[in-house]
Amino acid sequence: MITLKEIQKNESIQALVHAGNRYLAVMGYTDHGPRHVGYVSKTASNLLRELSFSDREIELAAIAGWVHDVGNSVNRHEHGPNGAVLLYPILREAGMDIADVVEIITAVGNHEEQSGFVSSAVSAALVIADKSDAHKSRVRGGKPDPNDPHDRVNFAIQHNRVVVDNERRVIRQEISMDDTSSVLEFLSIYMARITMCEQAAAFLGCHFELMINDRVVNKRA
Repeated sequence: MITLKEIQKNESIQALVHAGNRYLAVMGYTDHGPRHVGYVSKTASNLLRELSFSDREIELAAIAGWVHDVGNSVNRHEHGPNGAVLLYPILREAGMDIADVVEIITAVGNHEEQSGFVSSAVSAALVIADKSDAHKSRVRGGKPDPNDPHDRVNFAIQHNRVVVDNERRVIRQEISMDDTSSVLEFLSIYMARITMCEQAAAFLGCHFELMINDRVVNKRA
């Protein structure tokens, strides 16, 4: 089985990750380079590990996390499907089994909240890991643009982690924000992403719980 380490060394994937990040930098987006994809890769694989999925699914989640944003090298719009198309020949040329390739490209092609649909454990883990990445370290240059709400929200987030409560079957995102932004501003940006995380958690047989400054903001009825 092709491993994450092999994928990280692949020159084509390296070039696409860096190209997409450069493109989004010019557009004024937060970090989408090795820092972001590294977080997503680690978080997605840890989720499936904590939920006792197979070693294969754990490794595929790690790979999907690392490659999920390569489509940004083409265009921000529909970057998920674009990335899936780009990845197919690269992964096959790298020697990946066709079944694993399909698992990866389906997850990558469906990780956007605008058009994605969760259909596997790998896909669900990728969605939660990607949508949960909000933190001051994503702000480029360490200095937020005061006119950019994404910068303001991310820069206000001091701590952020995703944990699994197996006993309660809860996947919980725990965020600590300072007062340079607000929970309302966070929700104005992240609401659709939170909804997709809830759907992904349900696919995994769990409930997604978002906690901001020690308060759950999406309590079940």
